[in-house]
Amino acid sequence: MPSKKFEFLEHTADIKFRTSGKNLNEVFENVVLAVAYYLTGGVKIGNKEQRKIFLEKDNLESLMYSFIDEIIYLLDSSAFLVSKAEIQISGNKLIGILYGDSAQKYEISQIKAATYAEMHIKENLKGWEAQVVLDV
Repeated sequence: MPSKKFEFLEHTADIKFRTSGKNLNEVFENVVLAVAYYLTGGVKIGNKEQRKIFLEKDNLESLMYSFIDEIIYLLDSSAFLVSKAEIQISGNKLIGILYGDSAQKYEISQIKAATYAEMHIKENLKGWEAQVVLDV
């Protein structure tokens, strides 16, 4: 698992992880790394394709939920497997570029959906952190 950008936590049935970063941009970028790591079991994903993303929601938790939902949607609808992201967050708006590759080249695990269960995004002494649970 790469550095301390994310860590998987104990959960009975689903996948739970925590990401951290100096700012919210890094936290969201590290969510992509955690999701990609789970999907491929740590296999490196190419960055041959890219997609632009723009989201606006009422709060950070809704923004995170929609962000993960978009990653799952791109995988399910167009076999686009996201490997990394460049994200800019301003208030409750997210603008970014998602990099990735065709999912058909990889053996991947399934993610049904993001959940609001146990989700939090908060500032701490080192920057920011988010906790996410994925329904698998």
